[in-house]
Parts: sequence; structure tokens; C-alpha cells
Amino acid sequence: MWSVEDIEMMSRAIKLARKGRYTTRPNPCVGCVISKDGQLIGEGFHIKAGGPHAEVHALEMASHGSKLSIKGATVYVTLEPCSHYGRTPPCAEALIKQGISRVVVAVQDPNPQVSGRGIAMLKDAGIQVDVGLLCDEASLINVGFMKRMKLGLPWITVKLAASLDGKTALSNGVSKWITGPDARRDVQRLRARHCALITGVETVLADNPSLNVRHNELGYLSHTLSARELHQPLRVVLDSRARLTHSPKLFSITDPILLVSCVDYPVSEQAHWPSHVSQITLSADASGRVSLNELFEYLGKSCNAVLIEAGATLAGSVIAQGYADELILYQAMKILGSAGRNLLTMADHQVMSDVPKITLIDERKVGVDTRLTLAIRS
Repeated sequence: MWSVEDIEMMSRAIKLARKGRYTTRPNPCVGCVISKDGQLIGEGFHIKAGGPHAEVHALEMASHGSKLSIKGATVYVTLEPCSHYGRTPPCAEALIKQGISRVVVAVQDPNPQVSGRGIAMLKDAGIQVDVGLLCDEASLINVGFMKRMKLGLPWITVKLAASLDGKTALSNGVSKWITGPDARRDVQRLRARHCALITGVETVLADNPSLNVRHNELGYLSHTLSARELHQPLRVVLDSRARLTHSPKLFSITDPILLVSCVDYPVSEQAHWPSHVSQITLSADASGRVSLNELFEYLGKSCNAVLIEAGATLAGSVIAQGYADELILYQAMKILGSAGRNLLTMADHQVMSDVPKITLIDERKVGVDTRLTLAIRS
């Protein structure tokens, strides 16, 4: 069904879509290529929410940068063209007006506002529409958006760092630095791809982290992504008993912070909070901690993907309760000893069938360390 040209053009569109990984959220990453008579005449990708979509950028390039007319051309787009008026006009309508003869779509948009309507609009206008080319590859770019549109929950990644013997710190609590500088820069880039970063109050009290993305530590990415373009993730602190005061270092950085507790903070304490700090109260689970189900449902209203950077208890709970979609483990070439602090706190399994099912997706060296990307299901 698919020609060599089809595959080449859609592959190019997918490559373009990846360029928006750090800037489009909460919108999906989308790439678009326009070809005619075997020639690429326009291309583009969605750069940021509220800005022109990929199809608009590609049409603009084709209109002003090509000698060939757009009329009768073929459009390759990684996600179904939108059909509704949001902050921008519908892309399906723009393609119809330009006289496009064929549209090849990798993935149908799961957004209920679109979900086949864009395809139907194009077909009703007499345009040939073919769907499914490189569907799996295109879907991987937007796993968070896909999950949120279908289930109302964000894609959840648990980030871990451990020694060869599965320890996160020495027995005295010293953990700097288990991993090398390349792995730490890689974590900064990982943070930059997520809508929210979640930790527990114990981590804040023990380590006093800033939890932001530091542009000067992004490595190679800092050359293509300016500090102004960088989207800081929402910093979420789970503090079930409302113990946190206004003194931690993360408060001094003016990017948004969300404190999540099971009881309200004292009014006298809230009076000291800067304007970028907000708080919500959620139910407690059986252990007295913040209900993870309520937390992820709340974040699923606006976040495609969240990153868990937390201690053994919270990270273990997210995995044990079946919320983790993905684990990213930075394994250091160190042995910390049997008295060192464990990677995860989880219930002791007595039956192998109860152990979470983990599949290796990717393995690569990051400086002196190894990064493992793992899919997980309970």
C-alpha cells in the first residue's frame, strides 16, 4: 500500500515532530511534510502551544519557497489534522483551501474534539486520506498525550539512580554523586521533556533540592534550546501532613510549585508563600499518604507526562500500585555495600507471578554510567 516515497516523507515528518519535544506541551508533537512530483516543497513542525500547527508551517514554506504549486500536492502529517477552532484555526480547513489532493496521516488524534473529524472533513472535501503509515513510530512521540486523551491520566515515568548492588546512598545518607556528570546532564534533559516533576516531602527535607531544569546543565541541548524557550516542569511536592515550611530552596526559584497534602497548611504559613506556590488537598490512602489515584487524575487534566524523582517509599508506591508506565534507571559503576540505602521500598513478594513485569526498551552508555529504559506493568 505504501510507496518508498510515502515512507521517506513520513519518516521525515516524524523526525520533524521530535523537534518539538521540549516546547509543545501540553500540545502533542507534530511534524508535516508536503511533496509534489516526488519533490519536498514544504515542511514544518509544531513549535509551541498557541502557535501555528505543523501543517501551517509546511504550507507557508510551500507557498513562498517552492516553484511548484501546492494544488494537487500530498501532505504527510504525523497526527490527524485538527478540525476545530481553538487558539488556532482548523488545519483540515487550511489544507482544503489550498487544494491538497491527498493527505497521509500516521495516527488518528485521540482528542475527543478531533478523533476522526479532521479525516472526515478532508474526505468530505474530496481529498484522498490514507491512515496508519508508521503509526507505531509516530505514536511513540506522543505517548503521554495519547494516554491522557484516552484515560485522563498522564504518562508516568519513575526515574531511578543506583549502584550495581541496587543502592541509592551510603548507609550514612551520602549520595553525591552516585552517577557521573553526563548522567546528571541527561536527567536535566529528561526533566525538560516532562510537564510535571513529582517528589516527596522527605526528599525536600533531606536534600533541599531546587527540582528545576538548569539550562547551563543541558549539555548539547543548550545550543539549540534557549533559556527563554525552556519550559520548566511544574514542581509537585507530596506532603501529606503539611509539614513543609516556606524556607526550602525550591521556593526561591520562581517557577510554579504545587504542594499536595491531605490537610490544609496553617494560614500563618501560607502567608509567607511566594505567588508561584499553590496548594491542593487530596484524600489520604490507607497508609495516610496522598492518594496517588486522585493525584494523577488531577494532573491528567493538564499534564501529558510526569516524572517521579523521589525516595524509595514514594517511587516504590507508584510502582507497586501499578501507576508507573516506564522506569528510567541510571546504573552507576559503583558498589556501595549491603548497609547502603535501598532503591525501592516495596512489599515482599512470595510468588513470582506477583512480581512486576519489566521489559527492556533501550540500553545505552551515558558517560561512565548506563541508562536503562524499561516498560513496566503489574
